[in-house]
Amino acid sequence: MTLPVFLIDALPSGSSAVLDGPEGRHAATVRRLRAGEEVVLADGSGEQVRCVIESVAKDSLALTVVRRWTEPEPAPRVVLAQALVKGDRGELAVELATEAGVDAVVPWRASRCVAKWDDGPRGAKALARWRSTAREAAKQARRARVPHVAEPVSTAQLARLAADAAATLVLHESATTRLTALTQPASGDVLLVVGPEGGITPDEIGALVSAGAHAVRLGPTVLRASTAAAVALGALGVLTDRWA
Repeated sequence: MTLPVFLIDALPSGSSAVLDGPEGRHAATVRRLRAGEEVVLADGSGEQVRCVIESVAKDSLALTVVRRWTEPEPAPRVVLAQALVKGDRGELAVELATEAGVDAVVPWRASRCVAKWDDGPRGAKALARWRSTAREAAKQARRARVPHVAEPVSTAQLARLAADAAATLVLHESATTRLTALTQPASGDVLLVVGPEGGITPDEIGALVSAGAHAVRLGPTVLRASTAAAVALGALGVLTDRWA
């Protein structure tokens, strides 16, 4: 069984450390970890330290550092452009994609999105929920890196990201090209585009294809906007060296 991972802002620089705050409280009172057990501390950007628990207080752990290492980024990276989804299905999409290994998430304001994120407090709150979901899912999956969730983009902005990516894959139920038929790049960013429940419009497909994107389908069935990215990430894990 892999060791539990706790995310903190800054890793200890010396041979000893104290895990306190919300993570320390969770370790001591929820996980009920004990002296002699081991944990991993991560900063969310690939740096990790393995520690032995020396003692447990009410809401903190005293630790001894036994190993340090850096988890390299996978190649290629996968950036998910996820259309805004109504209700908690957007957060589900981020959660599943994070568990499946996505490296970054870009919320997309597609024209058929039922959910609308304004530029005020409501939009900021929705974005914060996606970011919190990515962080918690990364912990659950015991990942060294927490996917960055960017500010939402328009279709024009998404097309510019597509032009800069090593490859852009737009999941579309009417596409005739299967994902498995394309050779994926060995490095750089693969931009994976998932549309809203109402589908991607012809104009949006046209703009993305003009920027170099490929419209592809995963298989014979139509997946929901909240699950499509996770399935595609599994396919990309096999089709590339990401899982090597």
